[in-house]
Amino acid sequence: FMKAAAVTGALAMSRHLLKGEAEAATPPIDRDLDGVIEMHVHADPDVRARCIDQLTLTRQCRQNGYRGVMYKCHDFITNDIAYLLRAMVPGIEVFGGIALNRNYGDTVNVQAAKMATQVTGHYCRCIWMPTYQSAFDQKSKGGVGVPVLDEQGKVLPEVVKVIIFATGHSSPDECVVLTAKAKEVGVKKTVVTHASQAPWKLTMEQARICIDNGAYLEHCVLPYFKGPHAVVPGYRNQKQVSMEEFAAYIALAPDRQYIST
Repeated sequence: FMKAAAVTGALAMSRHLLKGEAEAATPPIDRDLDGVIEMHVHADPDVRARCIDQLTLTRQCRQNGYRGVMYKCHDFITNDIAYLLRAMVPGIEVFGGIALNRNYGDTVNVQAAKMATQVTGHYCRCIWMPTYQSAFDQKSKGGVGVPVLDEQGKVLPEVVKVIIFATGHSSPDECVVLTAKAKEVGVKKTVVTHASQAPWKLTMEQARICIDNGAYLEHCVLPYFKGPHAVVPGYRNQKQVSMEEFAAYIALAPDRQYIST
């Protein structure tokens, strides 16, 4: 879905959907899109302004032949809204999750994670370690974030209790340690978030180690659209990740990686 035609078509369709024409004529379904699942996307309602809301995007995804979509929010669970979206937009699976940031305390909150998985419908399918309030992100800003490792570099007990699903905004070195612990305790589905996006970008060797630890690598398409041509002004001075670099990561183990927006 990185093809320019797909992006242009999605933007054009969103103009109709935002006007309330959610049941516009179904476009020809791109064979590369048919049956895909979007695993990581932010949409309104949110604390930060987003370019589209979850209801509109869910309808858009269904019209384009998606099998499912999973919404993410840095500050609140999204699986409660997923329950309602399934009722409002039949024909597509909707999921959500929880990112264990400061809304749930200064440490990884085991109880918050447990309750998220028990919300009606059981559509919480991802628990992210701290994201923008991670120790790694906050250190670069001179702050103190939610830690995942202790001072000796070992995975904290509360992190192990949650059972690691996705690394969030952990540092590349932390991702290696987290995925090793996940392998040790028998977690079958661990994801390294933003595997090819700075500042969380893995080296190729770190990527190999994480894959060997049984993890999946997630590559967000966003950094491909950075650089002088970026639609978002704040991204124009940031380095673009080339298609060749994406391909180099994927070549390590295509069956252990996926692309999200």
